[in-house]
Amino acid sequence: MAGPAPGRRLWPLAALALVLALDPELPAVQAGQTPRPAERGPPVRLFTEEELARFGGEEEDQPIYMAVKGVVFDVTSGKEFYGRGAPYNALTGKDSTRGVAKMSLDPADLTHDTTGLTAEELKALDDVFTTVYKAKYPIVGYTARRILNEDGSPNLDFKPEDQPHFDIKDEF
Repeated sequence: MAGPAPGRRLWPLAALALVLALDPELPAVQAGQTPRPAERGPPVRLFTEEELARFGGEEEDQPIYMAVKGVVFDVTSGKEFYGRGAPYNALTGKDSTRGVAKMSLDPADLTHDTTGLTAEELKALDDVFTTVYKAKYPIVGYTARRILNEDGSPNLDFKPEDQPHFDIKDEF
């Protein structure tokens, strides 16, 4: 029985060569070189409320973290806004989703709870989440509340692949 035609055997190789030649994002590896792994930030981690509270900007040598919509951001680069004694320090070390939505620093609003927010407040929350936090600050993790229900059971609505900055093979 005859094998495939010579042109047919080369087609997969030609397609690979074309992809490699046209994709500027793929690193070039010269003969004899070992390819370097892609550079990544630290793995994303899961924060309990107690763990997140340790990153409230009170200690000089610690990063400053805050969560919005269950996503934990490193806001250390905005220390003048979020550091000790700064105007928005009350938002740090916790999930301040409601406070961000309402543009409020009232202690009662510094919570993850979005119950009763108006459509306008929810839109403002989404806008600030996308245009300020996701655009400006690195994501370092998620709150346990985003992934787990109050009783500790898994939150079935949580889809890791839909989360910002999530790579399933490296994160969990």
